[in-house]
Amino acid sequence: MEKKVPIRTCIACKTAKPKKELLRIVKFNDEIKLDLTGKLNGRGAYICNDENCIHKLKKQKLLNRAFTCQVEESVYDSILEDFLGKQN
Repeated sequence: MEKKVPIRTCIACKTAKPKKELLRIVKFNDEIKLDLTGKLNGRGAYICNDENCIHKLKKQKLLNRAFTCQVEESVYDSILEDFLGKQN
């Protein structure tokens, strides 16, 4: 029997993809950050590994809705920096 592949939906473009193809953003206590391992504790939201989705995330403040709390602009900036740093 084949192992079932977990599917997650990008919060920016609403595309469903296998979990391994998406980046996880995690909220644990009051800290929100990019989870490159996919194993950190906390509530997770998934986003495509694509610069357009990352910019849409910041522009539309999508983490506010995903985590039902006010997310500071600096958090969006640090996620964008982590993403751009990961690509190099």
